[in-house]
Amino acid sequence: MSRHTASRVHIVTLGCPKNEVDSEAIAEQLADSGYRLTNHPRRADYIIVNTCGFLEAARQEALETLRHLSATRRDGQRLIAVGCLAQRDGAALVRAVPGLDGVVGVRSWRHIPAVLDQIAAQSGRRRWSVVHLPEVGNPLDEDAPRRRDGRGPRASAYLKIADGCSAVCAFCAIPAIKGPAHSRPRDVLLQETRSLVDQGVRELILIGQDTSAYGRDRGERDGLPTLIRDILRVAPELRWLRLMYAYPPAGRDRGERLIEMIATEPRMCHYLDVPVQHGHPDTLRRMRRPDDVEALLRWLEALRAAVPDIALRTSLIVGYPGETESEFAGLLSFMQAARFDRVGVFRYSREPGTPAYDLPDQVPEEVKQARYERAMQHQQGISLERNQAQIGRHLEVLVEGCGDGISIARSYRDAPEVDGFVLLQGEHPPGDWLTVQVTGATPYDLIADCSPLRVDRP
Repeated sequence: MSRHTASRVHIVTLGCPKNEVDSEAIAEQLADSGYRLTNHPRRADYIIVNTCGFLEAARQEALETLRHLSATRRDGQRLIAVGCLAQRDGAALVRAVPGLDGVVGVRSWRHIPAVLDQIAAQSGRRRWSVVHLPEVGNPLDEDAPRRRDGRGPRASAYLKIADGCSAVCAFCAIPAIKGPAHSRPRDVLLQETRSLVDQGVRELILIGQDTSAYGRDRGERDGLPTLIRDILRVAPELRWLRLMYAYPPAGRDRGERLIEMIATEPRMCHYLDVPVQHGHPDTLRRMRRPDDVEALLRWLEALRAAVPDIALRTSLIVGYPGETESEFAGLLSFMQAARFDRVGVFRYSREPGTPAYDLPDQVPEEVKQARYERAMQHQQGISLERNQAQIGRHLEVLVEGCGDGISIARSYRDAPEVDGFVLLQGEHPPGDWLTVQVTGATPYDLIADCSPLRVDRP
């Protein structure tokens, strides 16, 4: 029997879905080492916080969480920070969070059991913080298995196909935190896919810092379309395969194979998340992003011609250094022309260590807020029109929850956590797949007939 059998670990996950996947890998590593996992923090001997360090707001949330847990933990309980903030701040995090017992970087998951061993070996008052920060360029634990915690919809799961990023966006700290893009081996991803499907997963969501770059670091020209084809081959039970975080095409790369696959493969969600960040060429140039806005609009038009019912999501930044009122007006005009179904608008966050940090003409916070509100209001009208166009359609939906006489579901047009819902009268079991008819719309959600045309149970 393992000497860790009596030690319990609770994992707190902050930030994006990529962190959720990492936390599942951490959980499996600890379970294999003999630790017991618990969903109850008060019962845990160790609390591990998987942090986000991408933006200032995320860093503050992580620091507040760590400080609260440090101040309220019971005697003998140990606190460890892992993930992006741990990698970014390193030993400085020990000074920022009194009583922090350990700091582990983003590519050290396999070392976490050893770090816990080092912490456990300390006794009495001679306690010190254990810091493990490998070089950012070290390979990630690309074949680490995952242990899902049993919470959340079991029919959906994320598959992280790569980590790090080789883009040079001036505002982004990810390359400094995680290093260049590193694709996970295809055979490992196919094994993980098969494992998730065997656990009942029927919606698989591909994620990474830039999913469209999958395979390029390995010299593969069509890495992502080939991976998608292989996933669908080994997992015939999948109903939806969804793609997030795809960098917009630039130069001679027009993404024809990916468009063809979305158009012709029935199990590919007619959905694409393409973060474009802005719609004015001058702003995009300062961001070090592709700046041919007209080419991007033509690509979106070609995408919709090939897949007429596709739902498109993007992310936009307002208040970037040097953004003039004219450039912001250009962004609004771009939004009107592009007519994305879903848009996430973010106020620019000035991140230390990024090229944009030192740019002149930083935009005042009150101007950022005003532009954020204007952009959100502008998009609400577009999103409402896009949703109203769904009225009368029959959609397949996945039920995610129910209560008080209604059910909350998602269609292919809705990614978990970031998009809206399909609202149904009546309570249907989570995990059911229904075919319903859309009867109403709001800017964010659809309303559907409470009498499903078909019910499929897992």
